[in-house]
Amino acid sequence: MDNLLGVVEICIRAPECCCLTDLSKTFSHSIVGRKEEIKALATYLHKLKSPNSDTRESVLYWCNAVRIFPTTSMSENTNMEQLSIPEFYKGRSVFITGATGFMGKVLVEKLLRSCPDIERIYLLMRPSKGQSVECRLQDLINNQIFDAVRKEQLNVMAKLTAVTGDVTLPGFGLSVSDMHLLIENVSIVFNSAATIKFNEELKDAIEMNVKGPMQLLNICRQMKRLEAFVHVSTAFNNLDREEMKEQVYRSKVDPVKLIQLLDCLDDNVVKKIAPELIGNCPNTYTYTKALAEQLLEEQCGNVPLAIVRPSIVTAALKEPIPGWVDNYNGATGTIAAVGKGFFRIMKINAELVSDIIPVDYPINLMIAAAWHLAIRRPNEVPVYSCTTGHRNPLTWGGLKRFTVDSWLKYPTKDMMWYPSAFYTINDVWFKANQALFHTIPAHLFDMFYTLTGKRSRWVRMYAKATLAFSSLEFFTTHQWRFISNNPIRLLEEMSNQDKKTFYFDVREIDWKSYFETYIQGARRYVLKDDHSTLPLARRNLNRLYMARMFLRLLFFFSVFTVLLRTFKPFLLPAICLQTAIFLLAEFLSV
Repeated sequence: MDNLLGVVEICIRAPECCCLTDLSKTFSHSIVGRKEEIKALATYLHKLKSPNSDTRESVLYWCNAVRIFPTTSMSENTNMEQLSIPEFYKGRSVFITGATGFMGKVLVEKLLRSCPDIERIYLLMRPSKGQSVECRLQDLINNQIFDAVRKEQLNVMAKLTAVTGDVTLPGFGLSVSDMHLLIENVSIVFNSAATIKFNEELKDAIEMNVKGPMQLLNICRQMKRLEAFVHVSTAFNNLDREEMKEQVYRSKVDPVKLIQLLDCLDDNVVKKIAPELIGNCPNTYTYTKALAEQLLEEQCGNVPLAIVRPSIVTAALKEPIPGWVDNYNGATGTIAAVGKGFFRIMKINAELVSDIIPVDYPINLMIAAAWHLAIRRPNEVPVYSCTTGHRNPLTWGGLKRFTVDSWLKYPTKDMMWYPSAFYTINDVWFKANQALFHTIPAHLFDMFYTLTGKRSRWVRMYAKATLAFSSLEFFTTHQWRFISNNPIRLLEEMSNQDKKTFYFDVREIDWKSYFETYIQGARRYVLKDDHSTLPLARRNLNRLYMARMFLRLLFFFSVFTVLLRTFKPFLLPAICLQTAIFLLAEFLSV
């Protein structure tokens, strides 16, 4: 701060001496390579009439807005650069939105465990489903992912403080006292709150994914100790491009004017024009995430901002618990359905890159990005693509192979059918197989349930599952190249110990091993299938395998009989044809 004030004093008191040479002698470490910015600053200061306190404040704001100077002295910067990540977080307080979500929970646990001297973590929460904020906080604290850190650090959960608010309300609807707490104490902000529904109405998606981050930005501007604001976006925005670099792209529409327009329109009108507005974007989620990035970068001003873009977030590789996942969202729901034998036909191009990322990787990257943002104070808004396709690609075909192999090794006890998966991108073939292996069995099951006095449910369940997967088809039949260089550069600036503690080098992921961990996690935490049931599950798997082979043999001999009667003079060709059909069926595993 003294450094910046010194420049201000020289320029105000002796504007005629505000040449680059004079400034360089006194503050060379601040202005190297910034000639044009210094000239602009000198011109601006020359127009000021008096060096009163108001003028000084306006100058400080202006200088920070264009990011010309650091706001700490050289000695303070040197000391900051020597801090490890845990040392940086020592004595600092953090504010997190979306803390009750999948990524939010992992972030809270990681900060408590790996940054033990962190001062306090403020969590934005809103009352939900008849639960008060206090009850929701207690539910979070009681989550099994915190068991280890509770044993390691007594009373560590006392560092968590819930503040009542809602990201869709002005000022998050925070009380005066809660707002004061955040403004006075918070140094680092993580924004992971968002609606992840692909089919969300455009107005609702903008309210949560665009207006929410802007509300948070306004709060950040008031924070007296703020050093880093990390916004969680998604790699899947600007999908009209085949290659996405680590930069914020401009949309054709002015986001501010768009928001103003939508606020004036009736909901029904917005629904009608939404497809035209989102254009080539597959859904409102990716569209609004791109808008939020653009607005944040344009309006962040003196707020130190970084953007992290994870791809498809999946179960943990190592932390907080290997394989931990707590929802059916994204890939996990489909993988669980395959394991139960419920879902077997999918519209996927097996040759394309899937680009999934274990949840602990973006979380570690977020924590490290905040550290780097605070100690380096970059002039640009850094964007981190937390993806695997660029550095460690896995195709959808490889994903299917590892998934099915892992389910056969660690089956769940309640299977409808032998786990298998079949991919196709042909619409006719897809619909035919969907009818044969999903729709018809569902109706037969419901008919049996009705005859036995039970409630029919299978047709409804398959319709719901099909609708859910259809929203993913755009991503499973297209491919993009997400350039991911900034995480590697960040790793190079971290100490060896920090690299081990806050790992996010995707090049080290062994996909076969990861999927065995993933499947065991999905089995335990999503399907609620305890490890003790594994022997029973394997017996059930063997029975289903025998049933599948019996039906295939029955099909084989039925077709063979028809062929024999039809092509009796050509018995050998008929046998060869039938054998080919049987081998094809075995290969398709349906």
